[in-house]
Amino acid sequence: MSATPLSREATVYVAGHHGLVGSAIVRHLRAQGFTNVVGARSAEVDLRDPAAVQAWFEKVRPTVVVDAAARVGGILANSQSPVEFLSDNLRMQLNLIDTAHRFDVERLLFLGSSCIYPKFAEQPIREDSLLTGKLEETNDAYAVAKIAGITQVDAYRREYGRRWISAMPTNLYGPGDNFDLQKSHVLPALMSKFHTAAVEKHSQVVVWGTGTPRREFLHTDDLAAACLFLLEHYDEPGPINVGVGEDLEIREIAQIVADVTGFTGELVFDTSKPDGTPRKLLDISRLTGLGWKPTITISDGIRSTYDWYLANVAQA
Repeated sequence: MSATPLSREATVYVAGHHGLVGSAIVRHLRAQGFTNVVGARSAEVDLRDPAAVQAWFEKVRPTVVVDAAARVGGILANSQSPVEFLSDNLRMQLNLIDTAHRFDVERLLFLGSSCIYPKFAEQPIREDSLLTGKLEETNDAYAVAKIAGITQVDAYRREYGRRWISAMPTNLYGPGDNFDLQKSHVLPALMSKFHTAAVEKHSQVVVWGTGTPRREFLHTDDLAAACLFLLEHYDEPGPINVGVGEDLEIREIAQIVADVTGFTGELVFDTSKPDGTPRKLLDISRLTGLGWKPTITISDGIRSTYDWYLANVAQA
């Protein structure tokens, strides 16, 4: 499609605006001149409650919606609470997308996750790998919910001609991340572990798994830029991948985090813990073919995220 710039006066509702992804999108939209970006915390609007979502849309009347709301977590959280990861995410996105249709929202971006793809998909993972194989068992409930969201968006495109889209980011990190060791993803968990070890001068840090799985990491500021780019340059069914196009072994990521935090001890890998998917690298050629590319390197991104962590989390 040709570029269709969004009005900077449009009311843009970012669902999940206070989370890792949503807060980055809000920052980017405001930096790009959007003057009416709105959001609500879950205590104000429970997206699992259709009546609450209806009342919120009646109040703000958005013309653009970005669905960055989700119940998220790492391997441990997904493994322990699959019912909540399935049910909560299904309810939130169903209510949000159905209500957006009733209020005639012009543009909607649904954000999923690279975990929607099969565990052993051919690498790098193309968008047409969706539903071609078995999912990773440790987060299949969350993945199924996100696949349902993609399907719902596409159903509205087919039945009602909605110009709505779905984007699938790779592993994300950045300011505002969750650093709780019981609930966080791998990179913030490593940052929290290595920071504590550096401060308390531990001799070693234990890292889950073998250290050999490969992961791709995208800074949320890059994702936010991609989201606006897609809203203004993309209008197709199905998911479109958002990533950086390269990956590293977990042990390499751990070493970068160790260097940034100043930890000089030994890295020990606990092979009794799960590795998850062996590799998860996205093919981003469709997105880069449209003219977008990431700008933040992994080392620069980890360093800036650690600076934010020191200013906002470490002291608390």
